[in-house]
Amino acid sequence: MPPPEHYLPLLLQGRWFAGLPAEVRQRLLAPARVRAVPAGQRLFSRGDANDGLYAVVEGSVRIGGISAGGKEAVLSMIEPPLWFGEIALFDAGPRTHDADTRAPTTLLQVPLPALQALLAAHPADWHHLGALAVEKMRAVLSGLEELTVLPAPQRMARRLREMTLGHGMLTEQGARHSLAVNQEQLGAMLALTRQTVNEVLRDLEARGIVARHYGRIEVLDHEALKAAGEIDA
Repeated sequence: MPPPEHYLPLLLQGRWFAGLPAEVRQRLLAPARVRAVPAGQRLFSRGDANDGLYAVVEGSVRIGGISAGGKEAVLSMIEPPLWFGEIALFDAGPRTHDADTRAPTTLLQVPLPALQALLAAHPADWHHLGALAVEKMRAVLSGLEELTVLPAPQRMARRLREMTLGHGMLTEQGARHSLAVNQEQLGAMLALTRQTVNEVLRDLEARGIVARHYGRIEVLDHEALKAAGEIDA
């Protein structure tokens, strides 16, 4: 398995990691370990103790939960080259949600003891981790607003557009064309029925904006998708 440094060009497609000073990037990668995880495996559950910081370099991870009645709540799908798992660092609390692989997935993990040692030696690095958490908070607040005010077609177009850009966390060079998400997961993210998701996707496909495939959605026209998310589209 290649060392963490092998994934540096991919990681630099992420806006947060690319914006870090070179010495901070080196400090994060030095103690990182590469993990190959099969599809359908739980990385951690809500309430688990913090075990460090992760980056997805291949595959995808679902962040969410399952209700007592078995209904799936999907907050986000984490794909390369995004980082996650930083929230529990700030209050030394437990994991806030479940994290499961949705495909064979390769991760970089910075174990908690190494991360704590790094932050003790370089306290200013807390600022960089805070910036990562704030980027995600902005995406969450934006998503909550869209759930409240936007009709289903605009809501879905915007969410797909945001996913191509990693919810603002990818550089333009890292923008995705293929999204590892299915209709059921989209419905769970957007509080829409599967029938509504199917209708909206069928319309976008008919307009040549997206193409549906098994377990993923391909974005064919990024500019048209952006326009479809406008309220007057």
